[in-house]
Amino acid sequence: MNGYFITFEGPEGAGKTTVLTMLEQELKSKGVNVISTREPGGIDIAEQIRSVILDKKNTSMDGRTEALLYAAARRQHLVEKVIPALSEGKVVLCDRFIDSSLAYQGHARGLGIDEVFSINDFAINGVMPSMTIFFDILPEKGLERIAKNDSREINRLDMEKHEFHEKVYEGYLKLAGRFHTRFRVVNADQSVEDVFRDVHALIMDHLKEED
Repeated sequence: MNGYFITFEGPEGAGKTTVLTMLEQELKSKGVNVISTREPGGIDIAEQIRSVILDKKNTSMDGRTEALLYAAARRQHLVEKVIPALSEGKVVLCDRFIDSSLAYQGHARGLGIDEVFSINDFAINGVMPSMTIFFDILPEKGLERIAKNDSREINRLDMEKHEFHEKVYEGYLKLAGRFHTRFRVVNADQSVEDVFRDVHALIMDHLKEED
């Protein structure tokens, strides 16, 4: 595979999806062979799994079940969409990947980061991002954004208590330290234009480094 796999991570309401869409358009305008996708989802089977995971009616879902469903969706998404795109030399921008499972299920759910990594290690079979951009924003500010955004559907994870979101954020900080060569941290508590500028600069530098 000779493409670039770049993932976007962060707590709820960090603005990842908005900036990713802007970046895809900007890179395409520069002639970059780029696609964007998301997890869980991106292809039909994974989108079906997503609907089960995020359904507000499924509040009784066990943490391990949740972790396994994410890993299953991740595997199908990889083999059906990400790996073929990378093999064609494309830049793949992905809204969430393995680090979401490590932060949400591994740390916040208390299943253990290493334990959840082992489940996902089987699923991804060695396919890791060349760069992960962490959108750093305090949980309360991200949740404030969600509350003000009438167009955003509220899912099962949004309904979790504040303590859960604090643990997710704490988990991401642990991952940023553990995988410091892969993680790039961006201040997401600024205007969308400023976040876009910072992320765009990181991606362009990364593409040059890898040439």
